[in-house]
Amino acid sequence: RQKMSSPSEPPETDPAFIAKEEDFTKLPSELSHVDWTKPISWGKYEPYPPSHDADAITTTDDDGDKQTVAVAQPLPLTPEGTKPSFKPPHQALEFHVHATSGRARYTTVHLPHGPVATPVFMPVGTKGTLKGLSPMDVTNSDALNNQIILANTYHLALQPGTELIRDAGGLHNFMNWDRNILTDSGGFQMVSLLKLAEITEEGVTFENPFLSDNNDKEGETNSGNKKRTRQEATESGSMMLLRPEDSIYHQNNIGSDIIMALDDVVSSVADDKTRFQIATYRTLRWLDRCFAAHRRPHDQNLFPIVQGGLDVSRGGLRDVCLAGFRERDDKAPGYAIGGLAGGESKDDFWKVVDHCCRALPDTKPRYLMGVGYPLDLVVCTGLGVDMYDCVYPTRTARFGVALIDGEAPGTLRLKSHACSEDYRVIMHGCKCMACAGGYTRSRLHAMLKNDNPLAVSLVTHHNLAYMMALNKRMRDAIKNDAYGDFARSFVRDQYRGKDSGGQDVPKW
Repeated sequence: RQKMSSPSEPPETDPAFIAKEEDFTKLPSELSHVDWTKPISWGKYEPYPPSHDADAITTTDDDGDKQTVAVAQPLPLTPEGTKPSFKPPHQALEFHVHATSGRARYTTVHLPHGPVATPVFMPVGTKGTLKGLSPMDVTNSDALNNQIILANTYHLALQPGTELIRDAGGLHNFMNWDRNILTDSGGFQMVSLLKLAEITEEGVTFENPFLSDNNDKEGETNSGNKKRTRQEATESGSMMLLRPEDSIYHQNNIGSDIIMALDDVVSSVADDKTRFQIATYRTLRWLDRCFAAHRRPHDQNLFPIVQGGLDVSRGGLRDVCLAGFRERDDKAPGYAIGGLAGGESKDDFWKVVDHCCRALPDTKPRYLMGVGYPLDLVVCTGLGVDMYDCVYPTRTARFGVALIDGEAPGTLRLKSHACSEDYRVIMHGCKCMACAGGYTRSRLHAMLKNDNPLAVSLVTHHNLAYMMALNKRMRDAIKNDAYGDFARSFVRDQYRGKDSGGQDVPKW
């Protein structure tokens, strides 16, 4: 195992990227020329309307008058099995679209550790481990066979430390995983750990939950009974500063195939328009710092993350962020949609996804962050999303809940009394270790009630197998240009209607 070549420490922040407080709510200067009365989009093909960079043709009407109009062209398709060439400017990613059905698309994202077929759900291994499963459980199972998983920069930086991971040859070697890895930047922790964080123009300062005052007896420190100041806590190592430069440094150490820009994330249900505005403009400044700090563009792909809250109005915050990304498109091999799955209404949720997919280029992958409910995957794939991640399938497995087809919410609570004498497997036809191994609902019920760790592993394997099977069903429907029929059938299975003893389809 060879040590990876990456910087020994994070680069300093370029003062040119730091805004003064009085400029926090000023529109970035590079966007002063944007016509906000027009939709923000680029690189669009059918069935979308032509974007501002679309080819124009000259037509002649019945009166002989000529006019020039932009026309959307069919999206170029690449045959399945085509090998990547990995040409500049993005030497570590090549994106092939094989088929479309409406706005849904079946693609391959070629990455340094192999091809990834989309639509794809990426299981979350926050600290480099899928809880309850070994890498062999994933790679040696036809039911899973995941080509990519997700790990979290913030948690890996805390424990065991990315320098140790770097010296082990990167996270692939450290966890014995020879396929692709995507790492989050740590931005989501601004929401999930907000009580432990302080956000400034420089970056975000987190309280280390492993070394904080909470671990000192009654708040005492070695120097006495006085609580530590923030400066003292930082010097003692109980405070962690995560700047854009630090996030990229850690991700360069980790060696993941796709790395994410550090963005300023605000909870989607927050009620503070000024804070959303500051965060959106700051996300663009932080993106420039991420690009400047990135030392491994030859084998790691840096994705920007669209922010802007729930504002999808013409010229609103999502448009501002998208317009900023359009200015930087030559540096981005793909894009992520962030700031969702935080408690907002489903109606707001899908409108943001729809808005972003209508804007982002069709020749690059789109990744919807933190989304993992099966119904959401089906809907958002129809809107044009390619990649997803969420802790939901693995976390819910640890509570004894299995994913199944059928009535919403599409789950089976194995700990419930109804399963105690149910001698069927979780789902007929499933190839997971639990179902293929003949573990009945009754047997799993008893194991879970006795806190048997094997039961959690079996249900985890089942839930991920369910998600992988759903991925394949979506891809097959797209290949057959029947995605609309598939999506309607999936929704009807979950919502049979009150007249049939089920639930009505939600209005959203």
